[in-house]
Parts: sequence; C-alpha cells; structure tokens
Amino acid sequence: MPEFHIDVTDTSIVAPELLKQCSGLSKQQLKQAMKKGAVWVSDADSGYKRLRRADKALKVGQQLHLYYDANVLAQQVEAATLIADETDYSVWYKPYGMLSQGSKWGDHCTINRWVEQHHRPQKPAFIVNRLDRAAQGLMLVAHTKSLAAALSGLFAKRLITKQYIALVTGLFPDHVLIDAPVDDSPAISKAILLSYSTLTKQSLVNVEIETGRKHQIRKHLNGEGFPIVGDRLYGSGAHDLSVNLCLVSAYLAFECPITGHNKSYRLEDDYLPQFG
Repeated sequence: MPEFHIDVTDTSIVAPELLKQCSGLSKQQLKQAMKKGAVWVSDADSGYKRLRRADKALKVGQQLHLYYDANVLAQQVEAATLIADETDYSVWYKPYGMLSQGSKWGDHCTINRWVEQHHRPQKPAFIVNRLDRAAQGLMLVAHTKSLAAALSGLFAKRLITKQYIALVTGLFPDHVLIDAPVDDSPAISKAILLSYSTLTKQSLVNVEIETGRKHQIRKHLNGEGFPIVGDRLYGSGAHDLSVNLCLVSAYLAFECPITGHNKSYRLEDDYLPQFG
C-alpha cells in the first residue's frame, strides 16, 4: 500500500500531473483516487484536507499526499436509502458493508460521502451517529456543522432513544437487563423477546441501549449466551460467510433541536432480520 508525499514547488502543475511523476500511476487512476478520497493536501494554515478536484490550483508550500490501495479503491457498497428528509438533517438506512467514516485511503464507501453525492438538492453531510460496518439501519446525517453539534450533543447526553432488532441463536428470555461493562466502561442494554422460531431455534429481540459502547449489543448478547446470527467477531457466524450480521438499528426518537418537536423514525419490517 504505497504512500507518496510531495512538496508543491511549482504552481503551474496540477495535482494529477505532479502525482503521476512520483507514483507511476496514470492520470485516470489518479483522478479516480481523488474522487474516492485517497488524495490529500496540507499546509500550515488549513491542516489536512481531501483534494478531489483535479484542476484545483495548488500553492507553493503545500504538500500533496497520496494513499493508494487498489483493493480499497475497488470496494463497492449497496446504495443507502433516504428514510426522511428534514431539510437541515436527513435520516438514512445504512446497508451492510457501508462505513460510518472513511480513512486516509478513501471515503467513497461511507454514508456521508454517499449522501453528499446522491441527496437532491446536494448538501454537505456530517455524521451524527455511527454504526459498525457489519450493522445496518438508521443513521442521522446533519447538513450544517451547527446542527451536527446539536444532534451529537443529544447522543452524548443520552437524550436520543435508540432501539435495535437482533436475530439471535436460542430461546431468549422475555426480558433481560444487561449491565456488564464494555471495555471497562459502564454499559446498559435492555432486551425484550419479540418472537421465537421453533423451526430455526432463533429469537428476534428488541434491544434498547442507554450507552453507546463499541460493539456493545454484540458483546452483551453473546455474553448472555445468545450470539447474534452472522456475528463473525463474537458469535455464531465465525465460519459462515454467507450470512451477514443480523443486527439493525430500527428506531430513533428525540426532540428536534430546531423545532422542539418530538421526532421518531422506525424502519419498516422489510429492513429487519428474518428467521432462517
């Protein structure tokens, strides 16, 4: 995975030409890398920023950075789905495999980049909540920095109700309160049995979390002896690559920081895990 870091000393040369000279990649490859977020420009005043426009003028003293990984740039994801457009923010369904945030190697598979490219009219997109790459479901995307900060504040203060639907192995109890720490931090999950299949010996479970630790639901359910179907990291899906993680963020509710009105969003059943 090669990296290239080049000082800008000649403003008559555009970024693809300058990068071509040092990397040996074609201009077409470099333009695609730029569009997918693998090229950065930095200077003392502005710090690091992704550079997407091939014709953008450069300044002496800046530095170009190329992080080229053909495998990363070749990755593709399913389309995200707009659930609700609230003008200053929108609610989207994130499919399996789509990322909540990018890396220096690219951001074309992230939900915010998808929104920036496909929302009409086009708007900036700022991530408010995050989901694991393997998880699916509802995500809030703000279209101004100030609203992103306000919505993030609601999450930080635990003023947003978050419910998930998980398909787990085994007959789950009617109701379980799980308060086992996650990574040495307090974590609380409330899980309720929705239905059970005697044929597949699987349970559909509604999980409401009061905290948002990394992999909290996956760790909590597995710790109780009910691994999530398709969980290749903690549970029963380690050797079955044909089944994706059956965990969906299905419900969000909060008081809108703009209007003060109570807002709630729930996914239709078609988006939820199915027995089998």
